[in-house]
Amino acid sequence: MSMQPPIILLKEGTDSSQGSPQIVSNINACQTIADAVRTTLGPRGMDKLIINDRGQATISNDGATILQNLEVVHPAARTLVEIAKSQDAEVGDGTTSVVLLAGELLKQAKPFIEDGVHPQIIIRALRKGALLAVNKIKEIAVKIKKDDVSEQRSLLEKCAATSLSSKLVASQKDFFAKMVVDAVMMLDELLPLNMIGIKKVQGGALEDSMLVSGVAFKKTFSYAGFEMQPKQYQNPKLALLNVELELKAEKENAEVRVDTVEEYQSIVDAEWNILYDKLDKIYKSGAKVVLSKLPIGDVATQYFADRDMFCAGRVPEEDLKRTMKACGGSIQTSVQQLTEDVLGSCENFEEVQVGGERFNFFKGCPQARTCTMILRGGAEQFMEETERSLHDAIMIVRRAMKNDAVVAGGGAIEMELSKYLRTYSHTIAGKEQLLIAALAKAMEVIPRQLCNNAGFDATNILNKLRQCHAQGGMWQGVNILEEDISDNFEKCVWEPSVVKINAITAAAEATCLILSVDETIRNPKSEVGGPGPGRPPMGRGRGRPM
Repeated sequence: MSMQPPIILLKEGTDSSQGSPQIVSNINACQTIADAVRTTLGPRGMDKLIINDRGQATISNDGATILQNLEVVHPAARTLVEIAKSQDAEVGDGTTSVVLLAGELLKQAKPFIEDGVHPQIIIRALRKGALLAVNKIKEIAVKIKKDDVSEQRSLLEKCAATSLSSKLVASQKDFFAKMVVDAVMMLDELLPLNMIGIKKVQGGALEDSMLVSGVAFKKTFSYAGFEMQPKQYQNPKLALLNVELELKAEKENAEVRVDTVEEYQSIVDAEWNILYDKLDKIYKSGAKVVLSKLPIGDVATQYFADRDMFCAGRVPEEDLKRTMKACGGSIQTSVQQLTEDVLGSCENFEEVQVGGERFNFFKGCPQARTCTMILRGGAEQFMEETERSLHDAIMIVRRAMKNDAVVAGGGAIEMELSKYLRTYSHTIAGKEQLLIAALAKAMEVIPRQLCNNAGFDATNILNKLRQCHAQGGMWQGVNILEEDISDNFEKCVWEPSVVKINAITAAAEATCLILSVDETIRNPKSEVGGPGPGRPPMGRGRGRPM
């Protein structure tokens, strides 16, 4: 009997692999991703140094930052990068935890897949387990009384300190926790993130960092005549412009043909008159401080200096917008209509030396409540990492203000969920029992990794934790400082419950997504002149594993 030739359905050079080996291969890829951030978890976590193709170095231990810089190409592993991003956008912290959880859930599911359990059964059990876990968190989270301001403040500071304890700036976490809470408290009800500006100035110690209640930005490039301008005002009016106050601007706008020197002279005069006319209008509007996104030339600078006014050209757009929101007024693209209502105002304006830079401070802004953090420190990478750490802490404080329920960190809540799910699994029969027990086991990855990163004997500490939780010690977690376990709620290692809820939901979703993919089909690049990069030459058999 002759062999039937294979039927070719897909374009030549297409990769496809399917079935359970494909799922296992995807799980292995995700394990590698989880391993990349595994050691960054917790107060004793290590940092990663990532160098991109342009040779810039980034030092970070923020899960989302690391994964974004890794530029993962494996399609299944990208899912983990996405959940880290979503955790970062939604809650701001817990990015490493969410990747570890997803990686561990997949690891627990792998033997079931290899033994031939259908992925859909695993997915159903996971969804059920995740739902149970989330409900349990909501049930045991501790609500904090909002009416007591000092108590709420101490709650926020503890949450910020917990977030910062795993970062580079852990040794100054109390200093920064206060600063972050002050910053968030200065905002209005909506707590908009973009109203907290963060500026970095090299030099000085970390403790020299300061919080300015108002807008602050670096002094922009300035022309001659700048020295004569006053550097301090009380209750000035601000003109915010998007207008170029330079001589060259007019002749670029039109083509002019001239026959005589007189005609040329009249054009030059007209240019001067147009500029002076603009400057005169700004002066008459009563504005004392003129900020423009476009350059303000030397003629204008000296004109303003003579009239006791301050100007700054080339102000970065985001700073100008923040000033506009904070001080009122609006950004004008012409100087024709400079009336009272388009001018901003603030209580005091001054120019101050910070380290090696000059800064312009606008304090006492009437409109939106805004603030600016000025970070000091040695190396540039160090300050960038400080900024990322503070971003996480700010997000956590915002979340804790909106959702006032907290749980204990340091692996305590995970151990409690693990105990709860394990006990629950004993009450049901069938495959689901094993799968929910596997989910319970996966939860232990967080406390285990905290121990490993600190160099403790993880098995020993986890056994103690299991025993305590079984006897009702709900908030028992890893105590990094004493190489033991402790009641982390009393120790004030607190996290908003929403962080954990989001992490578990996202990790379970990602795991279900990866388990439900049983075939990857890769189309070859349809390009002239042979296969794309990394493809086999055309005509070779299909079924190449990824």
